[in-house]
Amino acid sequence: MSTPPQKRRTPKLVPRTFYSRSPDTVARDLLGKLLIRDLQGKRLTARITEVEAYLGLIDPASHAARGLTPSNAILFGPSGHIYVYFIYGMYYCLNVAAHLPGEAGGVLIRALDPIDGLETMADLRGLPHNTKPKLLTGGPGRLCQALDITRTNSNGLDVTSPTSAIQIADDGHHPTEILTTPRIGISKAADLPLRFLVGGSTAP
Repeated sequence: MSTPPQKRRTPKLVPRTFYSRSPDTVARDLLGKLLIRDLQGKRLTARITEVEAYLGLIDPASHAARGLTPSNAILFGPSGHIYVYFIYGMYYCLNVAAHLPGEAGGVLIRALDPIDGLETMADLRGLPHNTKPKLLTGGPGRLCQALDITRTNSNGLDVTSPTSAIQIADDGHHPTEILTTPRIGISKAADLPLRFLVGGSTAP
């Protein structure tokens, strides 16, 4: 017997209270949510399929572990704000501040499943319009290129605001399978099971 399709509803902005919880809880619950990018009037939409949680001061791999600095202040501020950092001198990574009140932490968004605006995403990646979705947004650097997310244009944006150029919304979709693994691409606290991904997704 086939599984009945999930009922969709009009996407609704995810409120700040959603992000004001432990980063690992927020990370897992972000799977299946919609990431919406307003790019000069163009609406780019993709579903979140892979994330990693970073636990703040107690997590050696977190950018917050070294304490509050001007560059990581967003991870200590109100939850639900975007934190963008630059790696390897060439890639941006998209994070959302997520933590309990008075603490620090965040969630790295590692992969998306594109829904709307694929041709624009391909153009931004410098790829043909028939490029497979995995090559558009399968990886933190790729998705930032596909959605034109940089530290200059996106750092500090409030994903809970109806006027923000980047929002996260809920349309009632819930993944049928969620996998949990250690985080990848890090050397500190690499054994912690804080990477979550949708089974069968486009995530690498």
